[in-house]
Amino acid sequence: MANHQATKKDVRKSRKRRLHNRYYAKTTRNAVRALKALTDAEQVKEKLPAVISMVDKLAKRGVIHKNKAANIKSKLMKKAAKLSGVQ
Repeated sequence: MANHQATKKDVRKSRKRRLHNRYYAKTTRNAVRALKALTDAEQVKEKLPAVISMVDKLAKRGVIHKNKAANIKSKLMKKAAKLSGVQ
């Protein structure tokens, strides 16, 4: 690492951003996992918009790729449709 003030500041900022991104990514993964574990259609219908919003925010911020976000949302929507009986 160079001994420039700007470089040192950039290292500090990137460390802070990394921890922030890791926290939100882990929180979202746990929310997706919890939603997949649900078996009641009403609970899934209630929690699905919040989880989809979390996934979209990760994609918007560049924490995950937009196609990965689309795949996650697609799988969650399929599960919700399956539980509600819509094919």
